[in-house]
Parts: sequence; C-alpha cells; structure tokens
Amino acid sequence: MTNTVSLVEILNEHLVSEQLQLPVFPPLALEVQEMLACDDADFDKISEKIAEDQVLASQLLRLANSAFFSGLNKVSRIRDSIMRLGSRQVTTLVMMITQQQQYGSTDEYIHPYTDALWKHAASCAMGSKWLVERLGFGQLAEEAFIAGLVHDIGNLLLLKVLENIKSSGKHDLELSKPVLFEVLDHMHSTQGALLLQRWNLPDVYCEAVGKHHEGDFNGNNTILATVRLVDSACRKLGIGLHQEPAVILAATPEGQALEVSELLAAELEIMLEDTAHWASL
Repeated sequence: MTNTVSLVEILNEHLVSEQLQLPVFPPLALEVQEMLACDDADFDKISEKIAEDQVLASQLLRLANSAFFSGLNKVSRIRDSIMRLGSRQVTTLVMMITQQQQYGSTDEYIHPYTDALWKHAASCAMGSKWLVERLGFGQLAEEAFIAGLVHDIGNLLLLKVLENIKSSGKHDLELSKPVLFEVLDHMHSTQGALLLQRWNLPDVYCEAVGKHHEGDFNGNNTILATVRLVDSACRKLGIGLHQEPAVILAATPEGQALEVSELLAAELEIMLEDTAHWASL
C-alpha cells in the first residue's frame, strides 16, 4: 500500500501544478454543434469549418462511408457527408472525433489503457444516447451523449499526468497494473468532476462524472441513471478497463429506476458491441 500512497501523492502534486496541460474540451466541436443547431444551418459554411481540421474532415468522410453509417454510394465531399448522416448525427460524430484526438499516447505502457478508455467512452456516449431515445426521452439525447462521452474523463486526465511524470524522469515509477487500477478507481471520479468544473460545463455533466460510481444515486436523474447503466453494460462486456460479466443489467438499481426490460438490456449490449467494434477501426 506504501507504493499506492506514494503514487497518489505524486499525482496530487502534479494535478495542482500550474504547468499541467489539461485535456481541453474541443472548441471546434462546440462551434460546429452551434452552427448545426440553427434552423437555417448553412451546410456550405459548416463544411468549410469542418475542413479546417484535416483529421476531423477525413475521419468524418471515413465514417460516412463505413458499413456502420453508409448508404449505397460513396461520398467524397464533407457536405454530402452531412446530408447523408443528418445534422444530429454529424454533431455526435464531430464531438466524438475531436474528443478521440485527446486519447492518444506515445508511451508504450500508457497507450493500451488510453486506447481501451476511448472505446469505453465512445461506447458509453453512443449507448447513452441510444438508450434515452429508446426509453422515450429523445429530448435528452444530446445531453446523454455528452455525459456518456466524458463520464470517465478523470481516468484520461490521470493517465496524461502519469505520462507527463514518466517522461519528466523526475520519478522512477513502477506502475504495476493492480496499483495503477487502484489509483485510477480511487481518484478518477473526483478529479474528473473538478476538471469539468474548470471547463465550466453544466452540472448535469459534472454529476455524471462525479457520481457515476457512488453507492446511492438519484433514480429520478435520467441522465445519471442512464450513464451508470450503460457504464455497467460496458463493464459487463469488457469494453474498457474492467470486465464484470456477472452483471444483470435489468436487476441493477439503475435498470430498475429506468424500467429497463431484459430484452432492452440485451439490445443495448448488442448495440454496444457494434459501437466498440466501430470505435476500434
């Protein structure tokens, strides 16, 4: 336990450092989201905005032509991608693509964890959006998507800090998997919520981040209950850092609060497996 405490102390020291480069919520995604939300959205201007980021533009075209989203014909222009996918789907994908760029790592030890964490984040985002729509809360789809996308952002923050610590050479860290996971599990909810507060994001997202593992939760909070249930579903399937195959989703407090049937839970699992496969492409 000495090593764990020592690692926590080192992390806390770097987390309060003014030199720490925090992951940034992508402003381009928010700008495109605002442009697409307009009743008289100008798809040409939106296409130009997306084209400013070559990675975003190429990824959007790739996804529009993937088996997960594609039609009968290939599209080669961003505007055609928007028309095929629709404004809401493009908003979702732009948010995901720009956020995915935060999950890379050049550290051979850290990279597998950031990669697994991305699959979990993408699956929870798409799964949360899908579930609230299936439950008849379509007006909450956008909030559920973003809450699912960022709910484990604390894990990403901690891994980025560890990467910085390792590259600095100031500490000789021996990061065994059990110690690493103990620290992440202990710290990620609190640190993630603090990060979102620094980003000035709404309370609905801060609660999803800070309370998605708390024993007691408000079952009337549909966004929180949804994110918690989808997070459990991902854990059941091993999408992410953990695997808990014994979970019975419909019997969980979240499943009961949302009145999720066994059939709907099974459909959710299929949807998440498809999303995890797509996110890994």
